[in-house]
Amino acid sequence: MADESTPLKYKRILLKISGESFCRDRQGGISMTEITRVAEDIRDVVNQGVELAIVCGGGNILRGKQFSDGSNAIKTATAHYMGMTATVINGLALQDALEHIGVPTRLQSAIRMDSVAEPFIRRRCIRHLEKGRVVILAGGTGSPFVTTDTAAALRARELEANVVMKATKVDGVYSDDPQKNPHAIRYDRISFQDVLAQRLQVMDAQAFHHCMEHNIPILVFDFQKSGNIAKAAHGEAVGTLVADADDLND
Repeated sequence: MADESTPLKYKRILLKISGESFCRDRQGGISMTEITRVAEDIRDVVNQGVELAIVCGGGNILRGKQFSDGSNAIKTATAHYMGMTATVINGLALQDALEHIGVPTRLQSAIRMDSVAEPFIRRRCIRHLEKGRVVILAGGTGSPFVTTDTAAALRARELEANVVMKATKVDGVYSDDPQKNPHAIRYDRISFQDVLAQRLQVMDAQAFHHCMEHNIPILVFDFQKSGNIAKAAHGEAVGTLVADADDLND
């Protein structure tokens, strides 16, 4: 559990959740067990006063790039739109799971789906956050050929988030693939500049450069461990913090 007696380090958080967070390991679809666990973790951090916007992926249902090889019957742009609609499915599921446990939530989509989601409107989204509502941001950016990592980086800047938290199934950024190299080193903190110099994979290149250019810190952490979001919000050592070198030296 996070130490709630310490002040919040991050008041407004952009949380990037992969589609795999919604399903069991190596399975597709949506697991009620997993989505309930995710919702309970989110409830705990929101109850501490954090303003939370969530960009969810859709890889548990469909990835647009899976159609890039083989037949051209489905065009690449169409495949990406299919992937975007998958994120709306996840967003609907997460919204219901959160509201079932008492967390007020709004689903906004970059693709117009007025029957099930609000359109993404920056000022409306910020107002929801200020009122203590979780805002789930689905549909990526609404444009093909753009990853949900990039959507998260762009929305973080639009919403003036203090940090982008990337929820993964590993506990941070390593010097090498820890599954292939048992001597790989996990970093507690690393600068944007060192990530580039070592060619480490944190987010896709466009998302990473956007965060670096606009000095938006990135926290990569293991979302499978309950309580990590709340701990990170209070500044406890969780995962790997990627930030400007000058900020890390403060």
